[in-house]
This record gives sequence, C-alpha cells and structure tokens, in this order.
Amino acid sequence: MKTISPEIIERAKVWLSNQYDSETRKQVQNLIDNNPEELLESFYKNLEFGTGGLRGIMGIGTNRMNTYTVAMATQGFANYIRMMFPNIQQPQIAIAYDCRNNSKEFARTSAEVMSANGIKVFIFNSLRPTPELSFAIRELKCQAGIVITASHNPKEYNGYKAYWEDGGQLVSPHDKNVITEVEKITDLSMVNFNANDNLIEYLDEKFDDIYINKILELSLSPKCIEKQNDLVFVYTPIHGTGGQIIPKLFSKAGFKNVHCVEEQMIVDGNFPTVVSPNPEEKAALTLAIEKAKQVNADVVLATDPDADRVGIAVKDENNEFVLLNGNQTAAILTYYLLARWNELGRITGKEYIVKTIVTTELLFDIANKYNVEKFDVLTGFKFIADKILNKPEMTFIGGGEESYGFLIGDFVRDKDANSACFMIAEVAAWAAEQNKTLYQILKEIYKEFGFYKEGLLSLTKKGISGSEEIKNMMHKFRNEPPKEILGSKIIEIKDYKTSICKNIISGTETIIDLPKSDVLQFFTEDGTKISIRPSGTEPKIKFYFGTKAKLDNIADFEVVNNELNDKISNLIKLFSE
Repeated sequence: MKTISPEIIERAKVWLSNQYDSETRKQVQNLIDNNPEELLESFYKNLEFGTGGLRGIMGIGTNRMNTYTVAMATQGFANYIRMMFPNIQQPQIAIAYDCRNNSKEFARTSAEVMSANGIKVFIFNSLRPTPELSFAIRELKCQAGIVITASHNPKEYNGYKAYWEDGGQLVSPHDKNVITEVEKITDLSMVNFNANDNLIEYLDEKFDDIYINKILELSLSPKCIEKQNDLVFVYTPIHGTGGQIIPKLFSKAGFKNVHCVEEQMIVDGNFPTVVSPNPEEKAALTLAIEKAKQVNADVVLATDPDADRVGIAVKDENNEFVLLNGNQTAAILTYYLLARWNELGRITGKEYIVKTIVTTELLFDIANKYNVEKFDVLTGFKFIADKILNKPEMTFIGGGEESYGFLIGDFVRDKDANSACFMIAEVAAWAAEQNKTLYQILKEIYKEFGFYKEGLLSLTKKGISGSEEIKNMMHKFRNEPPKEILGSKIIEIKDYKTSICKNIISGTETIIDLPKSDVLQFFTEDGTKISIRPSGTEPKIKFYFGTKAKLDNIADFEVVNNELNDKISNLIKLFSE
C-alpha cells in the first residue's frame, strides 16, 4: 500500500468540511480510509487551468473535474473579465455545453457563478456545438465565453474551454493572466455562489437558425447543390452535439438524401456504441459505414461530441469506402475554396489561408498556385483564430489543422465541423457535376501538387510518472537529436521552445517568428518532416510524420501510396522504440 504524504491527507480533509455536499464528503472519507492510490491521483495537485482551460477525469478532488473545481475556475475567470472591462457595467458571457456526463451541471454552475458576479449570461437551453458558442460570443457582443466539453476524449473526461470577446480561445496575454486569477482562488469560500437568475438568459432553436443561415452563406456552388441534391450522405454525431445542427443544415441547403445513424443520434455521454468518440479513429465510423453500404451512400460524415472535428469516408473506384485523414480533408476543402474563389473572380491579392506547423505542406502548395497568402501557426486552433484577429486588413478564406479541424470564413473563430460538413457536401456536388467523386478529386490534387502522405504516433503516458517520462523524452530529443532518420540525414532542426531554426549543413541559425512552444521539428534530406510535441490537453506525446513523392500518373496511385505507407510504418516503428 502506498504511503500518502501528510500534505495530501490535509488537502483531502479540507473537502470534509461543510462547504462541500454530503455525498462528496462521504466519497472523500472513503478514499482516505480505503483507496490511497486514488486519493493520491485525486488530490496530489490542483487540476491545472492551462492556456485552454480545464480538462481532466471527472470525480472528487482538487485534481478532478467537478462542480467545485469548475466553480473556482469560473470565479477566477469572472474576476479577470471584471478587471479587463471596468467601463462595462454589465459584461456579457455566452455558455454552451456538450453531451458529456455532468456537462449540463458544470455549465449551470458556471452560469450561476458568473451571474453572481454581475455578469450577464447567455446559456444554451440544451447541448450545442463548440463552434456555435464561438459564433454566439461575437453575434451577441459578449466579452467572453465558456464551453463545457472534453472534445473527443474518452468518456471519463470532461473539460472547460475559455473564450475571449473575439470568439477565439484565450491566447497571450489573456491565457496566462486568466491562469493567474484562477490560481488566486485557493479556497471555496472565495467563490460567489449567490446566483442572480435575472442575469441568466437561455438561447433556443431560434439562435440555431441564425448560425445555420450564416453557414449557408458560405456556399460557392449553389447550382451544383440544386442539380445534385439527390447525392446520398450518411451522418453521425457520435451521440453528440452535431445532431442538433447538421441534419437541419443539410435539409435547408437542399440535400434530400441524408441518412443519420439513429443509434448514435441518441445523446449519451457514455458513448455506448463506440470505444472512443473520436472521428480520427476508424472504429468510430463503423456503424456509419455499415449504414452507408445499406443505403449506397456517396459520402460518410462523422463529428465528434462537440462538433468541431469532422471525419469523412468516401468511395473509391471499387465502391469501397476509404477513410480520409484530416490533412486530406483539409487539402480537398482548400483546393475547392481557392479554385472556386478564383473562378468567381474573388481573389484580389488580399486573401489568405492558415495552417498549423504540423499540418501538410500541401495546403501551401495549393495557395501558391492561386497567389493566396499563407501563414503557419503553432498547433492549436486558437492560433488560427488569433491570426484572423490580427489580419483585419485581409480576407480569411479558410484554414485547418491535421487533427480533423477546419474553418471556412471568419464568423466563427474556432474549428467548425458544421460548416466543414456542409462544404464537404458542396464539394461532392461540384465533383458530381464533373462526373467525379471526392476520391478522384483528391488524386488529381496529388498529381498536380505531389503525393503528400502523413502519419501520427501518439503515446499515452498517464499519471505522475507519465508526465515526467514525457519531459525526459523531449529533453533527450532536444539535447541529443538524431543525425539521420531511416538513412536520410537531418538537414534542419526547428526548436520552437528556443525559437531557433538550425541549418545542420551550414551551421547557421535563424529566429522562428512564432510564440515559444515545446515543439521540435526535424527535416531530412529526402523531404521527410518529423514534428514532436507533448499534447497540451491530454497525457500524450505526439509524433507527426510527413512524407512526399511524385505522382506522375494517377494509374500509379496505389504503388506510390504503398511506398509512402511503408515509409510511415517504418517511422512509427522507429519512434515507438
């Protein structure tokens, strides 16, 4: 049995006071008496309010997501809002929540604490997508926003994302400053729980219509939709928020054959039909693909619980469904957006796209063709939102990240699976007008710009020891970098923590003009790119692999595809050891 330090025992005993409800007190006492391992994990530290907010396993304790840790974080956030808007008598905040267990309760707690601090609250009357929350902040002229979600994490997790008045997640200096204010709330007695119900207003389906109409305004080929409105789509929200918006969105757009996976339209935070509610994982689309085969669908669409990520499957030449990764979906969307903007005469030289540093370079190749400006940002969609905020003189067309997030237009300032699903459907209609499929469009992109293939290795390292192991891995890669990878010499190393890009051949160093971040990138002689970063929201370290080859003839697709797959498999094996 583990020996627990007196400090942790004392930290836990605080939760036995009358400030906490009887059930919580009972559970804490049980941990103290019978479960030292869980006591340690639950109380060894405070759940960290990171630069994106909170995320953690639900349960009792200072290191868990519960109404008390949510309330204390909200008090700190409320204090910061008040501090930053001293001339606004009644600041406003929008709050949304997803399908996860306790999400509604955590959202209500957040609303009550905000109202108790004299802040007007707009809260959705039931679960809604994260991007709709981002839209609501700007549409309702709020100063901030909160969404309760753990995105695509396993069912035991929940989270708390904080947003600023531009509709984007917190970035510098607000992220660090909010953390400072949250850390000042050291005791539950510092939280104002005296809710003012007069300051809490509920948003209903009428607001959904405003959001849906804005998405429909993004359309670039309405006549294609009209002519191809009998295309067959299968959609699943994987028990989450997308079911509130996407069926209605597709119906309003004019698509007549949309089949939902009924078992997964049921709102359920236990996600009973999947191991993980993550559209990045093949298994999450199993039921949708089965349905697609039954109804002879053209495209399968799946959104994660808070509907900010989308996974798709498309038919190949043998009528078999092929899952596309986030880079491939982003490439198709970027190609379509820029091609249509160009055809419509809308490119003036002041337009731009954005991607994250670990996302495929293919997006930049496409932008070069159409003379559209391009920007790289750190991993995390909040940096794309920040780029939009700081480029008011230019027009944002679209942007994405490899982890299945994409944004079209700037009325939302976070990745938006709702608008992405709509635009994917429109691209399918546009392709059908040319007697092509989405898969054929992707192959044509590869033939024109080069066959890009990416892979991902994600190593989970849980608990206290896991966190330390990840730190040690980054330290070793940083201080003892490999000289070659799979026989190809490393020619450049980018260290975003030190902001130094080192050319290994010449020995010269240049400054990386991006905020500091714990990310390393290795570039090899044969064009391979390896990016290494610890996740900011999960107990993981991630390795992103990018490879490229020529595709001179579409008939050679499978051969080149297999060659690149083998290379990625070898990279994954190498970095797994």
